[in-house]
Formats: sequence, structure tokens, C-alpha cells
Amino acid sequence: MAARFAGKVALVTGGGSGIGRNTALAFAREGATVVVTGRTAATIEQTVKLIESEGGTASAVVADVSVPADVARVVATTAERHGALDIAFNNAGTFTAGPLADVPDEEFARILATNLTSVFLSMKHEIGFMKEHGGGVIVNNASNLGHVTLPGLGAYSATKAAVSQLTRTAAKEYIADGIRINAVSPGPIDTPLWPLLPGETEAQRAERMANGLPLGRAGTLDECSAAVLWLAAAESGFAVGHDLVLDGGVSA
Repeated sequence: MAARFAGKVALVTGGGSGIGRNTALAFAREGATVVVTGRTAATIEQTVKLIESEGGTASAVVADVSVPADVARVVATTAERHGALDIAFNNAGTFTAGPLADVPDEEFARILATNLTSVFLSMKHEIGFMKEHGGGVIVNNASNLGHVTLPGLGAYSATKAAVSQLTRTAAKEYIADGIRINAVSPGPIDTPLWPLLPGETEAQRAERMANGLPLGRAGTLDECSAAVLWLAAAESGFAVGHDLVLDGGVSA
């Protein structure tokens, strides 16, 4: 495959594990210089080491992207180190579960900050830079639970539905500035967010994740990363404000 992102600088938030790490590696394999952010230095530095071990170029910035000053620093550091910010994958997120009336106030505030405020702040600062430097591409990580309902996941679903709406609105606001914004909405993807239950084997977990999925299996990290890279690449140039759902047919 041609290096679709040769000469490009891509920022990946929440890049220390799961979808973020896999997508950072995928961008690097296709020629991008990758900046990886996260709250834990060890995990994002491990992502950088993995990229460098494959001959790619990457750097790490420790940051909490729900904090305005941290987000501003991430964008500024990316520009200082690499001279550009062409692509952003706003992936940082967390998960919570429980009936709505049982969700503690502080837990709702936490998931709101991590899943939604972080995307708002990231887009705000990324757009500000991109407007001044000829445009760019932003992909936000939402969720298929922003499109369907599942009891016990109302708080999580609300934040992800909001990410989708924020994406669509910003896409219309900034396409004239050469900034193309879309979202990807994964369903069950085999990531560390789906831990093993006590006494459960990997095969049993896979069966549990696949339960009720029309496709009969969970998605893979590579399938999710491929969708993100397509939305970031020139071949998807007519996709503006799109939310690409990857859920094995659940929301069909």
C-alpha cells in the first residue's frame, strides 16, 4: 500500500492502548509522523517505542485532554516539534455503566469530561491551528451507542451521542476553511475496555462479546483503525460530517 500519509503529522489522543495505540501504529505505517497523547507516560511512551521499532517517527506528550491548558499545550508542542498538525484523531475516552439513577454525580462528571469535554477542547484548539495553516482533517471517536439504546449505559451513550452531534455541526462550520471533520462510531471492538470476567477464558470473552451481534463476532482493532485512516485520507474527501458506524449490524 502506498504511504497515504507521507509528510503528514497526525495527533492521536488516548494513544496508550486499544484503538488509540493501534491507530497511531497504522498512521505511522503509512508514513505519518505521529504525536501520541495520554495521561500515563509509560503507556504512550510504549506506543512511541512500538512505532519506532517499525521504523516510524513518533513522540509522546503527557496530557489530560479534558483540561484546557493541557490541550493547548499538546497542539503547541506538536507544532513546535514537527512543524505541522495535519490530522487529529480525538480518541480519548472512558466507560461507565449502571442505571441512570444509580450513577454517582461525580462519575457522570468524570465521563462527561473525558468523553465529551475532551473532544470539544481538542477540536477547538486543533481547528484554531488548522485555520491558520491551510486546513486539515479531524476524526472523532464516538460510539454506536450514540445511535442505539442499551439499558444501563445511558450516561456513556449520552456523551457519545453528543460527540456525533458536535462532529456534524463543526463539520459544516469549518469545511469552508479546508478542515474536514468526521466521526467513527465503533460497536463492540475487542479492546481492553472489555476485560475478562473472573475465571473467563479469551474464547469465552469473545463469545460473550459476540452475543447478539448480527455478524456473529466483535470487531477488530485493525478494522476500526482502517476506518479512521480512510476518513483521514484523501479518498474520503467527499465525506463531511459523516459518522461511520462499525458495529457488525447492531444499529442497521
